[in-house]
Amino acid sequence: MLARGTGGLRLMLNYLSFAIGASIFGSLRLMGQRFDIVFVYEPSPVTVGLPAVLIARIKRAPVVFWVQDLWPETLVALGVVRSKIVLGAVGSLVRFIYNRCALVLGQSQGFLESISKYCNDEKKIRYFPNWAEEGASPSTVAGAPEMSVESARFTILFAGNIGEAQDFPAILDAAERLRSNPAVRWIVVGDGRKSEWLRQEVVRRGLSNCFILLGRFPVARMPSFYAKADALLVSLRRDPVFSLTIPSKVQSYLLAGIPLLGMLDGEGAATISKANAGLVCSAGNPAGLAQAVLDLLAMPKEERERLGDNGRNYAQREFGREVLMNQLEAWFAELAGSNEGRYALGNK
Repeated sequence: MLARGTGGLRLMLNYLSFAIGASIFGSLRLMGQRFDIVFVYEPSPVTVGLPAVLIARIKRAPVVFWVQDLWPETLVALGVVRSKIVLGAVGSLVRFIYNRCALVLGQSQGFLESISKYCNDEKKIRYFPNWAEEGASPSTVAGAPEMSVESARFTILFAGNIGEAQDFPAILDAAERLRSNPAVRWIVVGDGRKSEWLRQEVVRRGLSNCFILLGRFPVARMPSFYAKADALLVSLRRDPVFSLTIPSKVQSYLLAGIPLLGMLDGEGAATISKANAGLVCSAGNPAGLAQAVLDLLAMPKEERERLGDNGRNYAQREFGREVLMNQLEAWFAELAGSNEGRYALGNK
């Protein structure tokens, strides 16, 4: 496939080239092999469904499509596409893919209504959240050496993608409000399309002493970073489509047993509040985030530990990997043993 590069055109060509390349080379590499199910994990773009639908037709197997990112709504939310003609075409593509799937899974309850606008058969639509990524507990691993030991400082950790949706301008605004507080530091582990912008902006705002960018590390290393964090930060821009989303990092954050700081709306915020696992402010609210940091900092250590324990217990109960995998396998077995999945591949 073509590399992403920069700019909207290069991004669209990247999406298109993958869909074409996967359809051609995927079909060739899988010649002679049989499959019961074609499973698609779709964080973005939705075009990953095209090679899946083609290969599923060739193999006469049902498709299960797990929606992590709503299209075309996300394109509008990020300002990537504004043309109604293009958005209409993307909507038609989404409809084409969904209606050739045996099941369409939504990662949050809020996704289901949006999916139903493009899927003719609502019986195919199911709720299936992300599970909490299990691994070594932060309390049992050595802290990441990349995070210098500064016991006198309250460490807020953001781990994951650095993109438009995460609203780093608002995070930086919150950091600026607290720049005079020597007890607070912000650490970012990850990368993304906005990484270079963020690096330059930290320097421009004079935040280098309290806002530290460590770059990307393997997922397996995350517990070692969590081990040196006092709070885990999750954020999303203010937009109706993002209010329907539970960022996948929320489940792993909860399981880590460390208090969360959330700057987001909707289902993500509700999940943190239901778990009583941290403090939340509305999306795009740097003043609220700065105050939440101060409120968490002022809490007794025992109270912060209680918030972390609440999060871990909630994640194990609501987002346990074993329970969710058993559900997924049950759906697979049901489809593999019926004609429902094959019927879904017909022209509709």
